[in-house]
Amino acid sequence: MNGVLIVLVLIAVVGLLLIASSVRMVQQYERGVVLRFGRLLPQVRQPGLRVMIPIADRMRKVPVQTIVLDVPSQGTITQDNVTVGVDAVVYFRVDDPVRAVINVENYLQATSQVAQTSLRSVIGRADLDTLLSDRDRINGELRDVIDAPTEDWGISVDRVEIKDISLPEGMRRSMSRQAEAERDRRARVINADGELQASTKLSQAAAAMGETPGALQLRLLQTVTDVASDKNSTLVMPFPVELLRFFEHAGGVSRTAGDAPAPLRSGGRSTDESATGEESGLVREGQELGAELPAGGDSPAVPDATDTAGRAQQT
Repeated sequence: MNGVLIVLVLIAVVGLLLIASSVRMVQQYERGVVLRFGRLLPQVRQPGLRVMIPIADRMRKVPVQTIVLDVPSQGTITQDNVTVGVDAVVYFRVDDPVRAVINVENYLQATSQVAQTSLRSVIGRADLDTLLSDRDRINGELRDVIDAPTEDWGISVDRVEIKDISLPEGMRRSMSRQAEAERDRRARVINADGELQASTKLSQAAAAMGETPGALQLRLLQTVTDVASDKNSTLVMPFPVELLRFFEHAGGVSRTAGDAPAPLRSGGRSTDESATGEESGLVREGQELGAELPAGGDSPAVPDATDTAGRAQQT
């Protein structure tokens, strides 16, 4: 009796173990791939409580969530021979659990290795300026390169993002100087554009003031008011250029009319008085020479009194 009871208990325990091993739970974010005696069953187990044949069936659960894969920094040389270090992140998910289990041993490790090699190859085909300025094109090309071999593994790459680009210290300094020069160029262009616009407005204002003579006087008074408002000890008075031109024109007319410049004093005697005395002496000498000439003969050339006085004045 006791032996029969022990056998029944053992049978019950074995039955419970078989039932427990035949029932498997598949989560909502998983899919079950079942192999029966080593052969693949075409039907994929969906989420829920699934029953399998003990010992005969083996199920492998494959998550279908989006997996974030961090690609470590890869040191590579760009197309323009600049050494950079680039790291990226890959977002992918399993579309076909059967191929992810059958076609590749470890799809996570395989995808990571493909992402690293593809990152080095894509960066090597791009120059530094494109790598820094056109990230979207580089990310799209990198996604296409990674998605090509992983498609046979039932893996779909959603997106690839370059996280950081490490540049050499010398290249950073060169780029800093380039950015500073570019900012300086823009500042000069903006300043020149402002001066051009200001000159245009000033020319329009000058034309408006030229039509109304009183406007120039009002502008002059406004300028004096602005200068005097600073409480300076020195007062700046603008002097019209037209007034200077008037004085210059008046001086030129007086000289043309024969007005002699102011006489220069030398030794208490004026230059005009000296020139007049010398001129009268030369005239008397010329008259005496003319009186001594014989009648009917050729008279020698007598210097003109005016020319002689001019040369004496120059002397």
